[in-house]
Amino acid sequence: MRAIVQWTRGGFGGVGARQSGCVSTPAALHRRRDVRRDASSTSHGGSPTTTTKEKGGRRSAGELGKSSSRQMVDLKPPRGTRDFFPEEMRLRTWLFDKFRHVSWVYGFEEVDFPVLESEQLYTRKAGEEITTQLYNFEDKGGRRVSLRPELTPSLSRLVLQKGKALQLPTKWCAIGQCWRYERTTRGRRREHYQWNMDIVGVSSMEAEAEVISAIVDLFKLVGLTSEDVYIKVSNRKLLQSLIGTLGVADDLFPQGCVCV
Repeated sequence: MRAIVQWTRGGFGGVGARQSGCVSTPAALHRRRDVRRDASSTSHGGSPTTTTKEKGGRRSAGELGKSSSRQMVDLKPPRGTRDFFPEEMRLRTWLFDKFRHVSWVYGFEEVDFPVLESEQLYTRKAGEEITTQLYNFEDKGGRRVSLRPELTPSLSRLVLQKGKALQLPTKWCAIGQCWRYERTTRGRRREHYQWNMDIVGVSSMEAEAEVISAIVDLFKLVGLTSEDVYIKVSNRKLLQSLIGTLGVADDLFPQGCVCV
């Protein structure tokens, strides 16, 4: 049984500005003295003129501006992603701390996995069609890899990696950044964060009841009530049975889920 909460960062707006400061060091002061400024007046009473002699071929601000304009870099983050300035980072940290607190209260231990996983980890679950929704590529060693679109396959890989050495039941949680190459809409970006709570080794409904209770406690902790949110419970077996009544073979069930 697992519970998943996703935060797509679409609900937090705001414009931030960064400021940079400079500190004068002794070496910098010496360089400033190297610039000799000579003021001279014309012999016929004209306005004074100021010339600047720069050592070492140093260029003027105008020349630097022309040079930098040819190397202009887009300062916006890639489409579907965003930056976190301090005020937004404080809010994100506050929310993630609530995730971890609830997980700890219910006895879950936190784990983490690589952001980069084998592409096969996702195609085996959902078929080759899922590759259109992945940030996937071939690395320099010729291996097909992908940025993780979700956390559950990575957690399953850890469970299989431990094998019989894993003491059951196991209660793990994770908070991670995920990417899906999908059309961006309001409140849904290509980059999102996911909070997973997984119980391995319990076949009864107690696992479902526990994770639902944990999510309800989280909503209460952040000030949300039944008037703000509601919980939907899905069942893979129910969906598989429904698809089966339509004549879809069991081995085509993953592809059917993608279509749904």
